[in-house]
Amino acid sequence: MSVKQIVLAARPSGMPDASVFRTENVELPPLQAGQVHIRGLYFSVDPYMRGRMNDAPSYIPPFQLNAPIEGAVVAEVLESQVMGYNPGDLITGGLLPWAMEAIVSAEAIKPIDTQSIPPSYYLGVLGSAGVTAYCGLVIIGRPKAGETVVVSGAAGAVGLVVGQIAKIMGCRVIGIAGSEEKIRQLKTEFGFDEAINYKTTPDMGAALAKACPKGIDIYFDNVGGTTTDAVFPLLNFQARVPVCGQISSYNDTATPPGPRILPQVVKRSILIQGFLVRYMKEYHAEAALHLTQWLKENKLKFAETVVEGFDRLPEAWLGLFSGQNMGKMIVKA
Repeated sequence: MSVKQIVLAARPSGMPDASVFRTENVELPPLQAGQVHIRGLYFSVDPYMRGRMNDAPSYIPPFQLNAPIEGAVVAEVLESQVMGYNPGDLITGGLLPWAMEAIVSAEAIKPIDTQSIPPSYYLGVLGSAGVTAYCGLVIIGRPKAGETVVVSGAAGAVGLVVGQIAKIMGCRVIGIAGSEEKIRQLKTEFGFDEAINYKTTPDMGAALAKACPKGIDIYFDNVGGTTTDAVFPLLNFQARVPVCGQISSYNDTATPPGPRILPQVVKRSILIQGFLVRYMKEYHAEAALHLTQWLKENKLKFAETVVEGFDRLPEAWLGLFSGQNMGKMIVKA
């Protein structure tokens, strides 16, 4: 049986374009014991995939040239040689191929409950984005009621959840995003106290100082770069900085210069901790429990930018780097 898949055609230098992807048709092998035949329904596109396009050591192996891109997928079971999985069941997996259909091992997937939750949420608020937001803010940031929390990339899949959890925990929350529409939505739909458009603000330091008159206790960093440079002088004594991503530099071909922050870290006893949610598995069940509860209690809202059509996966992924998403960017096959 021939199915469509999208592979890495070339390793990019700098900002990728559509030429790094190739769509092709392949024959699926026969289904073996311990395997499941799935059809992709929803595909996640994520900034971390940029690092996997480089042939360099990292926390996860690079994508192989001429092999399918992998990511989080929600899929339907078509055939199964595994007890407990039946045709029509919906599953998810974090490292499934960009393919319309695929043969995968039972170890690569898990069932999902869609009785009261949209299946696509398992790629966002109940997937790695939501769990990342919870672990970074709650476990590393340790928010206390009354504290000030600043979130960069606040309109993205992680940032949107971070800000709302901080509000649930009684914090004052300032989001940083890149369009006036995102700024409006953060304040009117998602409960942020203030939001700053970094693209139109000439002096981010001054804007942050005005929005944070008592300084900043937690800075959830999704972006890095000049945004983070502007935050650091405003960090309070014993501030916490969970470092989740640095999307501003993912396509740089050289290391950009930056201010020396360590003197400030020492003087104000600032905690900076980079983290990867894959290494915080002991907190995943706790995160899922709270996120599901908050969703059902309508304390937590989520936004998705859904692109229709499997062939538009590369286009949707490239759109992440120009801020075309509000919340989680998802492709519906």
